[in-house]
Amino acid sequence: MVSNAPEVRSEGFPHATKTKLDIVIIGASLGGLATALALKRLPTTHAHTLTLLERSPNPVLDNQGAGIVAGGDTLAFFKRYDRCDRELAVSSVRRQYLDKNGEIVHKEDMKQNMTSWDLAYYVLRANVDGLKSRYCEVPNTVDGSAEVKHLHGYKVTGLWEQEEKGGKLVVQYETSDNKKGSVEADLVIGADGPSSTIRSIFAPDVERKYAGYVALRGTVREDRVSSRTLEAFSGRFTFFHCPGIQILAYLIPGENGTLEPGKRFINFVYYKNTKPQSLADKSAEFRELMTDVNGKYHRFMLPPGKISPKAWEKQCDIAREMLPPQFAELVCSTDKPFVQAVTDIISPTNEFLDGRVILIGDALAGFRPHTAASTSQACFDAMILADMIEGKVERLDWKRQTLGFARTIQARGVSMGERSQHEDLPLSEHIQDRNLASRPRQDDIWPHWAIADLD
Repeated sequence: MVSNAPEVRSEGFPHATKTKLDIVIIGASLGGLATALALKRLPTTHAHTLTLLERSPNPVLDNQGAGIVAGGDTLAFFKRYDRCDRELAVSSVRRQYLDKNGEIVHKEDMKQNMTSWDLAYYVLRANVDGLKSRYCEVPNTVDGSAEVKHLHGYKVTGLWEQEEKGGKLVVQYETSDNKKGSVEADLVIGADGPSSTIRSIFAPDVERKYAGYVALRGTVREDRVSSRTLEAFSGRFTFFHCPGIQILAYLIPGENGTLEPGKRFINFVYYKNTKPQSLADKSAEFRELMTDVNGKYHRFMLPPGKISPKAWEKQCDIAREMLPPQFAELVCSTDKPFVQAVTDIISPTNEFLDGRVILIGDALAGFRPHTAASTSQACFDAMILADMIEGKVERLDWKRQTLGFARTIQARGVSMGERSQHEDLPLSEHIQDRNLASRPRQDDIWPHWAIADLD
């Protein structure tokens, strides 16, 4: 039988490759898992060998206790690749803004979907390597012949090219039990977050910089708050702004991913200016927030439940004074708050060594959380990368779309954060910024400056 389908020609590695590749993915959080799943779902003609290297020694990553706005690309990714057959998100139907007294000063109908980091993680694990959990059933469908290895406790320490082996890459690592080794790869994908080791190897001058404020985060089960507070957040995406402060909250799935009313969580993100403007200048306030109960200082993130009670009580006192009562109740009721230093980072490009090393998600561009787009970026990057490798998307279009997204939304996040935290704006401008951030990626046209170097 003669096929009439046009032949797909490679436009440069790894576009439309017909060779079985050894692919190493650095980082096995949401971005790395999404990439592994998208590549695992490729047709059997692209049944590559996939190896995930995760630096954490724990076979299951710690629950980050974080809510996620499940944007269009996130939902599209799970619709396309997930086979667990369960609902992923809680929906809100209204976006609203409160004043200091907790009264609604602006509202508009807008449907949005929210999920949780832990539910997304366990659904991905079930699909990628069959991890059993209370969050979902492991799919019983069988993919092609793609082989997946998921290794924990592997810290990458180097990467180089072996010219004598036709350009085969060598990824060097050290395990959590101090063993050194290496693995060979045809393609390496850096999905190792905003402090990416892979990016630092190829773009060592790119620096992750502190933005001058933190995000205090936490959750409270919805049946453990007052009726007025529950009303403010049930089916609502709710905000409050004042100089130097922004806080927002919404419902997310509860324990083990339950969507049962009464058992879901209210998730809040509370942006608060701190000093210093630089991570090198450790002021008393910043250092107190980022020092855990054991006296260990954390540079970028203090894990859930690790903040010192004294430091958190100070934040609760500030919340009671500065926030609407519904938000203050949330902040002061959470059992395991955590702290993120808001930072900026972006790589000059998404590929190195002629496309044999690729960055995705936060490793490529760390978005400020105001954009609510980090998970969408990881999911989009994973989908379009898989399509490019299969030959369904042209290589230049892959690069334009990936870098256009990264550069545009990273710059938008910086603008939103600076305006929100360091300017005294009327509410109308906060609303305008937030609505712009919620625009679907498909409706964006990347500005010339974001893709000019790719033409």
